[in-house]
Amino acid sequence: MSALPARHPTHGGAPRASWPRWIEEIQRLLPIRSQFVLSGNVRDVFLTPGTSGARLTQLIDCLWPFLESTGLEFLVVYDRVDGLRVHPALKPCQDKATQLLHLNLVDGVMAVTNLDTLASVARRLVQLEQARAALLIDFASRLSPSPQAPDSLDLKFYTVMEKLSLAAKPLDGADARSGGTERLPIFNPVLWLLNRAHDMPPWFSLDSERVGSIVIPRPDFEARLRASEVLAPQFAGFDEISAAERRRTALRFADATDGMSLQSMLDITQLARWQGIALKEVEDAVRCFKIGATDNPWRKDYLREKIRNARRHIEDRVKGQHQAVTKTVDILMRSVMGLTGAHARSAGGRPRGVLFFAGPTGVGKTELAKTLTQLLFGDERAYIRFDMSEFAEEHAATRLLGAPPGYVGYASGGELTNAVKQRPFSVILFDEIEKCHPRVLDKFLQILEDGRLTDGQGATAYFTESVIIFTSNLGINVEDEDGHRVQNVRPGDPYEVVESRIRQAIEDHFKYRLMRPELLNRIGDNIVVFNYIVPEVAREILEGMLANIAKKVRDEHKLRLDIAPAAKERILEWCTRDLSNGGRGIGNTLEAVLVNPLARALFEHDLDSSPGIVVTDVSEQDRVYTVTLG
Repeated sequence: MSALPARHPTHGGAPRASWPRWIEEIQRLLPIRSQFVLSGNVRDVFLTPGTSGARLTQLIDCLWPFLESTGLEFLVVYDRVDGLRVHPALKPCQDKATQLLHLNLVDGVMAVTNLDTLASVARRLVQLEQARAALLIDFASRLSPSPQAPDSLDLKFYTVMEKLSLAAKPLDGADARSGGTERLPIFNPVLWLLNRAHDMPPWFSLDSERVGSIVIPRPDFEARLRASEVLAPQFAGFDEISAAERRRTALRFADATDGMSLQSMLDITQLARWQGIALKEVEDAVRCFKIGATDNPWRKDYLREKIRNARRHIEDRVKGQHQAVTKTVDILMRSVMGLTGAHARSAGGRPRGVLFFAGPTGVGKTELAKTLTQLLFGDERAYIRFDMSEFAEEHAATRLLGAPPGYVGYASGGELTNAVKQRPFSVILFDEIEKCHPRVLDKFLQILEDGRLTDGQGATAYFTESVIIFTSNLGINVEDEDGHRVQNVRPGDPYEVVESRIRQAIEDHFKYRLMRPELLNRIGDNIVVFNYIVPEVAREILEGMLANIAKKVRDEHKLRLDIAPAAKERILEWCTRDLSNGGRGIGNTLEAVLVNPLARALFEHDLDSSPGIVVTDVSEQDRVYTVTLG
């Protein structure tokens, strides 16, 4: 028995390694399988060897040169819309197919009105001895409306094809065109193209050892790299850079398109030509394809200047969190410089930045997220916020991604994916992440690793230009050996103690309680621990709140509000007595001891009699607070 023909066309194509792996799989099985079910990435384009190098072609145009190299003379292609046609569309091939298979071609196409006609053509082709040929059933996913439970006519067709797979005989003998050289016997194969393997009855391939099932995967890094080298000459500026730079650019192109199809890479190339994007700026072309924006705010000079002075600006708003602010700014600088994940070989798809804010309530975690949004995008309200306590049930994950087909809300899409598509350059805040269901947390694995998420409609949302922020109160209280909740850290503990205990509690929560250490690994060292508010900082926070109250009175009533020093000290004593609730607790107490009695006093005061008022005293009796105006 002779060996199979070479994997490259006999007319001088690329070496065998240049064929896609699924072609190599067909070659290996062709002598022992009469039918092949190809599923998966069948609508992509593929690298096909040719006399002048590799090129990107549709599946049929990639498959045919290989089949021709094995001795096949023509390929009959069927789909439910156009009927039968002969490939290649050359008159000698069409004439031979018409004569041997009794085809009635009109303008190169034969209308097929039912599956019985297709089955008859398949039977003649499989049993053909005068020529080697193949039948390709395209869009086979659309043959039956119910592939898992086909009706009687569809069932008859699949049964006929199953019997053909078992009854088919391999063809052998010498090839007259090769001068009588002996060839390995192979079948006249039938090939099915399916979007998904379950788009045909499962028993079809399971019950027949003559049916080979091959899943065509998304292209790996090597395939994307070769495709980028093929596509590079189509970019502007290709001739202006050196060979070494072209190689580096090809590597960047392949890295930036991780998880994408070769068709997407081809579309990116076309988009770059229309937008005038040069080869050296290939990442901009990929971003334009993903999120529809050619402008990149992350590269603006003014942004770097703002981040350079960010620490001082942030500490004006977030009081008493020097360590947390310093680490946050470091991570932010890394994000702006595009160095997130720089240690990994493939990091182009990750979010711009990931932050995990942990610490007591009311110490500035959400305020810092707003401040970062204002720094990056000029508006602190531009962040996208999700209260994760609303996602405590497992089914709530559909709110983020959208309901699957056939379920209520499918057409609306997901709240998260829709928001990111509308505002790809954004800060996304997931507040109190520990309160969501663990199954919801699983959705973040792909976001943090690949920077993308596919919604219920099959559309992809990209997070590559976003900053992801999680906030959490984990570690403040923990369970003791008896299962009781006890305080793990307290106001007054040194920051080193607070940070160590909270980090340990977070690690225990993800590793041992949720059994999801992989999520913690993706967050990495981006955990930023906030400290309790100390008395000195509490005074600064209170002063700021009092100034806000005075401004509100001035804006609403055109009155100047002053507070006497003695009254202010008493308010400070009441508001800072318990700092366990942070700045939010100070604000809540201030509302009770000053704002409410002040509003009551203003109702009784003649607002037109003077330009200003002074709070000379505050008092409390039976939990009722009163202010005295002077």
